[in-house]
Amino acid sequence: MQEGISVQLRKRLRLAILISGGGRTMQNIAQHIDQGKLDARINVVISSRPEVVGLERARRLGLETHVVERKSYGDASQFSQAIFDHVRQVQAQLVCLGGWLSLLKIPDDFAGRVLNIHPALLPNFGGKGMYGQRVHEAVLAAGCNVTGCTVHFADQMYDTGPIVVQRSCPVEAGDTAQTLSERVFALECEAYPQAIAKVTQGLTS
Repeated sequence: MQEGISVQLRKRLRLAILISGGGRTMQNIAQHIDQGKLDARINVVISSRPEVVGLERARRLGLETHVVERKSYGDASQFSQAIFDHVRQVQAQLVCLGGWLSLLKIPDDFAGRVLNIHPALLPNFGGKGMYGQRVHEAVLAAGCNVTGCTVHFADQMYDTGPIVVQRSCPVEAGDTAQTLSERVFALECEAYPQAIAKVTQGLTS
């Protein structure tokens, strides 16, 4: 291997992606990497649930996968330790939550190194139990005319932490939770890679 290529591979941001379902966010990040739009590599995909579509998608991409179920651990701290053990083993520099549904206890060595994406404009419509279609239903029930997505650094709470990127879109007449979710997910597909790129320099320098 040429020295220049070797240095480039070492500098490429190493990602761990955490999923709980279909893995569409993981797949989108992988596509951006494959298309040369994001200078990163996915070192591991960890699922909180077995036999989800996201695991199969990750395996088809040739990615290392692990399942860490919440019910297998006595508390959130033990559960989180098992996850970050896998993250450290592959020397991931940034953890990306993509449809991850369990609260994490983020260890000190990963403070400021865990990103989450939420399908609303935080701080609105966040918190425990607010995920997926529930968020879009709440936006519609509140009569909002604008919604969007937020990528933020995760902390020890649900949907808090410093915001990195937000994207917005209109709520249109006749929208359902499903049509709104599709419009917001299109925003997520651009916002998450943008957020990863935004924090890359500080983590790889």
